[in-house]
Amino acid sequence: MSVFTKIKEYVKKEWLFYFTGFFSGMSVMAIELGAQRLLSPYFSSSQIIWTIVIGVIMIAMAIGNIIGGKMADKYQKPDKLFIMLFIAATWIILIPLVGKFIIAGIAIGLASFITHGYLIWASLLSCLVVFVFPLLVLGMVTPNIVKFATKNLDSNGNVIGKIEAFNTIGSIIGTFIPTFLTIPFIGTAATFLIFSIILYIICFIYLALRHKYIVRTTIIGVIAIGLGIFSTQIKVAFWNNAIMYEGESQYNYLRVEDNDTEIIFSTNVLFGVQSVKMKEKGLTGYYYDYAMASAIMADVYDKKIDVLILGLGTGTYAYQCIDFFGEENLNIDGVEIDGKIVKLAKDYFDLPKSVNVYVEDGRAFLNNTKKKYDLIMVDAYRDISVPFQMSSIEFFKEVKEHLNDNGNMVLNMNMFDNEEGSINDYLKGTVKEVFNNVYTCETSSTNQELFASDIDLREKLDNNMIKIDRPELQSMMRTVSRNLVDVEKNNKILTDDKAPVERLGMRALDKMITEELLYLREQIKGKSIAEIIELLW
Repeated sequence: MSVFTKIKEYVKKEWLFYFTGFFSGMSVMAIELGAQRLLSPYFSSSQIIWTIVIGVIMIAMAIGNIIGGKMADKYQKPDKLFIMLFIAATWIILIPLVGKFIIAGIAIGLASFITHGYLIWASLLSCLVVFVFPLLVLGMVTPNIVKFATKNLDSNGNVIGKIEAFNTIGSIIGTFIPTFLTIPFIGTAATFLIFSIILYIICFIYLALRHKYIVRTTIIGVIAIGLGIFSTQIKVAFWNNAIMYEGESQYNYLRVEDNDTEIIFSTNVLFGVQSVKMKEKGLTGYYYDYAMASAIMADVYDKKIDVLILGLGTGTYAYQCIDFFGEENLNIDGVEIDGKIVKLAKDYFDLPKSVNVYVEDGRAFLNNTKKKYDLIMVDAYRDISVPFQMSSIEFFKEVKEHLNDNGNMVLNMNMFDNEEGSINDYLKGTVKEVFNNVYTCETSSTNQELFASDIDLREKLDNNMIKIDRPELQSMMRTVSRNLVDVEKNNKILTDDKAPVERLGMRALDKMITEELLYLREQIKGKSIAEIIELLW
């Protein structure tokens, strides 16, 4: 018996339908995870973006179920289903290629008239335009294959049970493979390509057995796969010519870019700098300069201090402290959850070898160590992606338990919003419940530094000012001392049970983006499309 005949026999036994259910379930989850990764560089990787992705996918699948049920009743053969599945697979292959341009276009287009809730509306529209169609088709699969796999009512329940089981198992596998294998090792674009090819194979088998559309689908498939391979070479920030590295990890989109004075690390495209390395030693001009006050408050000039950095990034704070206070005066432990960021820190940012690096979650590290520190730097907050477990009163109590007597904590709050009820207001209120003395300091950017201890840190800083031997640092510390503001209790407390950091962060970020968009509107006002493109490029 030939291979073709064997396949045909399997089809007669409805196994092709079971496999279709299995791989369609797998593809749904792969697209869901890929969608979030494709959107997050532009709109953040917060729970809000996840909610939009999941909501759109569920709505599309539900509508697809209804359409699929009507289609199954209308046609005697599942030809139309597999043709639609082939078209959907082709679109999925092209998503990484055209999706970047669509998302960037929507982001720029909405910037001209959206005033509030920009991230929500931009990410929602992007999701609708890019992902609804293939998910609609995948939602049509189950009603169709249930009908065509069922030969009589006596076996109806058995067939439906098998199809649902195959679909569920496929969904489970489709959750793990992109997260742990394809996305971190070969990227989001290649992930879309792989799962599209799987759907292609299913469609080709069915259409070959039906002797339909073989030549046309083969030509289209070859062209689409070629474009899919090409798309893996296109940068997410395709307009940026200064990129030294662009890639993905299990947690983040990663980008390193070089300009005349510094090397920058970022995990998004539209806004934010996560770490920086100055090409010439000295102050960075970023919040790290202000945060170095915590080392002086910890008596770094009088003794060797133990420093813990939760949210090491590429090591900017560690590098700055070593540069200004000397490697011999510091024992630094750095905790970073993303191992690929640590590798970038070593490859591009000259992370000092003396820094002890731990690749794990910051709070988990505290739970697993008994070591105490003179200074703990908390720098794990990124745009609205504030880890709730590192913003609660329980977390800050753990931080305090890991401080030596007279030790201090510095917290980088990266959204400058001091209005009542803001995320910074909640963070200040939460920290104040744990530490007796809490101060904030405005920086030259949108960041705000918070210093906390049970001793008078302002007095400590002023007393140690005379020991600073570098004029630029002394000037910087005088600025910090002048700008320190005492934090009062406000009864706004974040807890492990209730920490609405996503909602609070979105409000603050919305204000920041609105201000930026107002500036952008003024820049593009009255310009032609060609002039706008040239300006943005």
